[in-house]
Amino acid sequence: MSVLFADLVGFTSRSEEQDPEEVRELLAGYFDSARRVIERYGGTVEKFIGDAVMAVWGTPVAQEDDAERAVRAALDLVAAVPELDERLRARAGVLAGEAAVTVGAEGQGMVAGDLVNTASRIQGAAEPGTVLVGEATRRASDAAIAYEETGAHDLEGKAAPVVLWRALRVTATRGGALKYVGLEPPFVGRGRELRLVKELFHACIEERTAHLVSVIATAGNGKSRLAWEFQKYTDGIAALIRAHRGRCLAYGEGVTYWALAEMVRMRAGIAEGEEPEAARAKLRQAVEEHVAEPEERTWVEPRLAHLLGLEERQVHEREDLFAGWRLFFERMAEQQPVLLVFDDMQWADPSLLEFVEYLLEWSRSYPIYMLTLARPELVERNAQWGAGKRNFTSIALEPLSAEAMEELLSGLVPGLQPELSGQILTRAEGVPCTRSRQCACCSIVVCWSAQATSTGRRGRSRRSTSPRRCTR
Repeated sequence: MSVLFADLVGFTSRSEEQDPEEVRELLAGYFDSARRVIERYGGTVEKFIGDAVMAVWGTPVAQEDDAERAVRAALDLVAAVPELDERLRARAGVLAGEAAVTVGAEGQGMVAGDLVNTASRIQGAAEPGTVLVGEATRRASDAAIAYEETGAHDLEGKAAPVVLWRALRVTATRGGALKYVGLEPPFVGRGRELRLVKELFHACIEERTAHLVSVIATAGNGKSRLAWEFQKYTDGIAALIRAHRGRCLAYGEGVTYWALAEMVRMRAGIAEGEEPEAARAKLRQAVEEHVAEPEERTWVEPRLAHLLGLEERQVHEREDLFAGWRLFFERMAEQQPVLLVFDDMQWADPSLLEFVEYLLEWSRSYPIYMLTLARPELVERNAQWGAGKRNFTSIALEPLSAEAMEELLSGLVPGLQPELSGQILTRAEGVPCTRSRQCACCSIVVCWSAQATSTGRRGRSRRSTSPRRCTR
């Protein structure tokens, strides 16, 4: 079982300055936000006490990732409080272990024991805006959460000092899957955009309405990194989602609907270049899994086969193909929300753009969430992209501010010499990573770090010429 305690720092003094009605509205907004975050991660609010909240994971049914989801919730909750009032901060403590559970109880009184008391003490030891966890929690979640040790703390009621860890950020999908290998820069300057993408996603699920979010930015300005943070989030919440991802190609044969075909191949478990007979069998199995009506299966399968190049003898009108593909995703969305992420949409053929808009319009009563990532060329070539469409949101990512770039750089290499830091930031011009600049921040910093490590001192910086991968 895992227990989370969180409270507001500075709320008492803040409430003395405000009208009681304003205080009540602020506290109600905080409680609503806390409950929403906790429940999205599969937790249960046990009680609210003043400006504090207690939540539990692992009752009535325990999951192997309870500790991880509790820490994810704590990080999100702490990050959400400044959005309610920029003068307020939250702090949280999370602890995993054994506790006495009252079977059948709901709300206050569900759990009791030393685990609850210690979790409360851990929360009290946290600095404003931070999340502290115990050793058992860290061990159970460090595959997907980055931590730093904060040393031993004297907690009230504990006979010996307790070693605590500060949760920094989520680094992978659930259980440590897809964890980035190498140096991953901190996620900075895009918190507002990420929150918008998340809230639109949840609105799509709760209102059962299709939504299209178009993210536009120049190369290296954070489109892929935003999508990666969103992927980690959707994988960590309790809701089950049918996620798909496909990339548009700039050239080649048969690339008109390549991104969409990638999604269908992924759903069916078909490897690229797989033998047609085996691929058709897997496609048939996927259709049977997601489309219940036999007549609809018979109609949908050949149209998906046409998309994958497995049924070249049949000739279909484009509207007929669109309808078949749409029905496949609609039937899937009847079971669970569907997420479609399109990469490099600036290379998309006009026919694919038309299908995306067609799906948005015709499937508006289904929880289908589409996220497209593109450079500005997309709207330059297709000025009417999304124009007049219901449930369409466009997000433009501008270069990062000087403060965000400094935070990014200090997160990569703490204590960097001011002179070298200034050179890197000037070269980057607010762009965290571009291939043409060999990742302006990362390549120079990695090169500098390697020199510092090998020589035992901070040597002169030189630009790396070896290709390096960076989460954009």
